[in-house]
Amino acid sequence: MIIESAKRLQQTSEYYFSRKLKEVRALAAAGKPIINMGVGSPDLPPPPHVIDALTRSLIDGPAHQYQSYKGLPQLTQAMSDFYNNKYEVELDPEIEILPLMGSKEGIMHISMAFLNQGDQVLIPNPGYPTYSSVTNLLEAEPVYYNLDASHNWMPNYDELESLDLSKVKLMWVNYPHMPTGAKATTEDFKRLIAFATKNNILLVNDNPYSFILNENPQSILSIPGAKEVALELNSLSKSFNMSGWRVGMLLGAEDYVNAVLTVKSNMDSGMFYGIQKGAAAVLTEGTSWFNELNLVYKSRRELMWQLADVLGCTYDREAAGMFIWAKLPEGSLDAEAFIDDILIDKSIFITPGTIFGSQGAEYIRFSLCVSEDKIREAISRFK
Repeated sequence: MIIESAKRLQQTSEYYFSRKLKEVRALAAAGKPIINMGVGSPDLPPPPHVIDALTRSLIDGPAHQYQSYKGLPQLTQAMSDFYNNKYEVELDPEIEILPLMGSKEGIMHISMAFLNQGDQVLIPNPGYPTYSSVTNLLEAEPVYYNLDASHNWMPNYDELESLDLSKVKLMWVNYPHMPTGAKATTEDFKRLIAFATKNNILLVNDNPYSFILNENPQSILSIPGAKEVALELNSLSKSFNMSGWRVGMLLGAEDYVNAVLTVKSNMDSGMFYGIQKGAAAVLTEGTSWFNELNLVYKSRRELMWQLADVLGCTYDREAAGMFIWAKLPEGSLDAEAFIDDILIDKSIFITPGTIFGSQGAEYIRFSLCVSEDKIREAISRFK
């Protein structure tokens, strides 16, 4: 007997990287010398003192017990200090901050806290696929707003205002933007806040990339009036090379945070004590950490630009984040066919822009989470 899965799964498929990496691993197992340039999982270590903080914590009395859903006071205070020091945003650590097991968890919990069946959600195209999949899982309705290079990958407000927004409850934004690397200015954030306020929409900025190859990290919460209509997600995954630790944070007004806490407290338990101790320690890092990290990424980026040049692609040298968003040359195959040919012929995996939406059909994305030696090897395979 086979029990049918829920109907909601009919609108949601397995995550692209979950599926594609099975193929990539199979090729590697068959002896192919695969170079994976697809996934943005930092390959560099976190600061050494963070490991020390975690290991020292393991003998503390409460280390192996259930932990508070709201996190250790030491952690929420560190998050508050981090936002104050890095973004000039003041947050009450007791009521305006909620630690998460990664910001991806936050996407689900925020959606569960605010969306009813049939509510509409504004989702960027191109954008992170999880915004769409979570919306579909909750039987809300995705409404895609197109981003393109002509508007520096910012919303076209004329197009947005022409829509019927009466059912829109939530809007996802993500700056610095993934996959394009576009950076929002203070004026861009002000315009987003004004749009959300006018249309009674909860705005959520997903902000994990602001310290990678970006000279001016910003938070949408720095804009006056932002807390009335906006939340922000952030993460330690990219900024501190801690993607496997699964530490994120939700930041915003008390009422919004409490709504998400209601969901979270019914869905999981508190984060492991040692991870919280390590996270609190890493948030004290100063600018020297980011400067040294970005020196590595700058060197890798120069080489990755060379690879993009070899493929005849064009790209924005001012983009932020740990990816190169590259436009395919005129007359190319579609993005998925383009990268599949390279995967089979050159044993190099590159992400097709199509997984981020129809606006990515002419693009591919390179990850900078690849050593310089591997990037040079990839370039040599085309010569």
